[in-house]
Amino acid sequence: MLGVAGVLSRISELQDQLGLNAAASAQAAPVGTPGTSGARFASALASATGTGSGPARPGGPAGDDVVAAAKKYLGTPYVFGGTDPSKGLDCSALVQRAYSDLGVDLPRNSWQQAKAGRPVAGLDDAKPGDILAFNSPVDHVAIYLGGNKMIAAPKPGDHVKIQNVYETPTAIRRVLDTVPAAAVQDMSSLRPAGLRATAGGGLSGVPYADLFEQAGARHGVSPKLLAAVAKVESSYNPRAVSKAGAQGLMQLMPATARGLGVDNAFDPAQAVNGAAKLLASHLREFKSVPLALAAYNAGGGAVHRHNGIPPSAETQAYVPKVQKALAALGG
Repeated sequence: MLGVAGVLSRISELQDQLGLNAAASAQAAPVGTPGTSGARFASALASATGTGSGPARPGGPAGDDVVAAAKKYLGTPYVFGGTDPSKGLDCSALVQRAYSDLGVDLPRNSWQQAKAGRPVAGLDDAKPGDILAFNSPVDHVAIYLGGNKMIAAPKPGDHVKIQNVYETPTAIRRVLDTVPAAAVQDMSSLRPAGLRATAGGGLSGVPYADLFEQAGARHGVSPKLLAAVAKVESSYNPRAVSKAGAQGLMQLMPATARGLGVDNAFDPAQAVNGAAKLLASHLREFKSVPLALAAYNAGGGAVHRHNGIPPSAETQAYVPKVQKALAALGG
């Protein structure tokens, strides 16, 4: 990958090749202005640096390019965890791939993508190509098309399609305004700052922060939500055992642990990974953090039977406790 210095050096070489010396460029229109030698330069630069699959826009890829890239995947089946369009994509894989097709590097998970680029105040200010994120913690993303439309991979059994923006996004992020071609080559400039932080960034001082970050990234669950659950369940005690027999940092019942592939619930790494897998499943099923937490505490069957948070005193108290712990972590 070319660094910024390398790209600038290559720009100088291409300018010489195209006759854009200093004297001429001082008289000419700005580089990249359609109908000038700058347009030829931008096209040559795109070919030299490998950005995009065709002639690049003079200023680099823009929101409309993201929309066009995403539309190539219309009709692709939804597959949870899918990253191969020949087999299926999930929502964040669609977003990641559309940007990747333009040479822009985005993180894999929806909650990470909801921190990429810069924030947009609201839907009235959104532009085509912006990332729309939904729910808290974020568990779904889409690409805005304009006119209150978006393209998304919605859910199992469905496919990539154009939809109305059916609810107010919890976050809107703009990765591209007009990104210079050179900036696209330095991918780190497009990654959210949190991904450049040390392990556990945002969970500074929280025990097992690195495990929450790793499992959250693996299963698409907010690390802060995992940390909040651990705080309420065991106060971060990996040897905790409840009166009912729940074990370890995340207080998994033995049968539940086995079903999640956790051989030893007292092993923090296994416990956190198992809990992340379980919470991810509940979030997909119930599309609601409070209901997912209720299912974690009382079981998904109880949530279905009561069509909401079960009326037991334990679960009624558990959900707000975790939400309070999450808020204390800035989630």
